[in-house]
Amino acid sequence: MAVLRILNGSGDTSISWDPDRLAASDPEAEAAVREAERLFAQARANGAVAFRIAADKPATKLNEFDRTAEEILIVPAMVGG
Repeated sequence: MAVLRILNGSGDTSISWDPDRLAASDPEAEAAVREAERLFAQARANGAVAFRIAADKPATKLNEFDRTAEEILIVPAMVGG
């Protein structure tokens, strides 16, 4: 299962999809990826930073949504006072 996680003040928001079902053009998986892409774009437009997370590998920064990533973590921009 692949997942997009967006950190926020109440914990996090997540959306997940099954890559195998996505490859088989399952409408539910495709809808989940479209929503994940929308959330990713919205967060990036608001200054958030995204990272690809994979087991036993260092996190790598993402500038574009990667539907093949195991996990994408979005960290909101820091706000100073």
